[in-house]
Amino acid sequence: MRTRMLVLSALSGTALLAAVLPARAAEGPPTPVGAAELLAKVKKCDRISHGMFRTDQGSAATVPVCGTDGAVFWKADMDIDCDGRVTSVCNTRTDPSFQPQTAFQASDGKPLNSAKVPYVVVPGPGRLWNYAASGIKGGGVAAVVHGGKVRYAVVGDTGPSGIIGEGSYALARSLGIDPDPRTGGTDSGVTYILFKGSRVSPVESPAAAVSAGEALARKFAGRA
Repeated sequence: MRTRMLVLSALSGTALLAAVLPARAAEGPPTPVGAAELLAKVKKCDRISHGMFRTDQGSAATVPVCGTDGAVFWKADMDIDCDGRVTSVCNTRTDPSFQPQTAFQASDGKPLNSAKVPYVVVPGPGRLWNYAASGIKGGGVAAVVHGGKVRYAVVGDTGPSGIIGEGSYALARSLGIDPDPRTGGTDSGVTYILFKGSRVSPVESPAAAVSAGEALARKFAGRA
């Protein structure tokens, strides 16, 4: 009798696993967070900057930095940052403003490669805003939305303290924005969402940025 009960118990367990495992397999990986889902979370701006930023030198100051519990964000243009390692597309010939360094470095201590690493540029600390005081740091994770696309990037460089709206050559290209540092970029329609306290490791890995970004975006969208 005991042997029969054990056999029945084993069969019941097998049947239970057979019922549960296919259901879990059918669920598959979570659906990526879409552009509309993220934009719905940044409709309202609770301004944390002490004023407005310009998108270009000489333009009107119209862009606030906004804050939520887990992120900061702004809506601006995208100028192309080609700074960092010298490549065939980022150098003094292709970009008159080229600088052979970035504010934050790759894991080998060298500048980031703008042609390969999707990164965003934050304004340098100034009277308007200090990114570090808001929990943003070099190598932090950013979700960038444009034209219905969501791309994940790292915080890779700093720019002038009064200007906002800049991304690397690789980030622009991934979003379908002309990445040419002379003539590229877009005048509007880019949303930058930077997640507080986050960091990608290694900083230069686009795959690591995507993995961390997708998890943080799900949490930001209220899925987690």
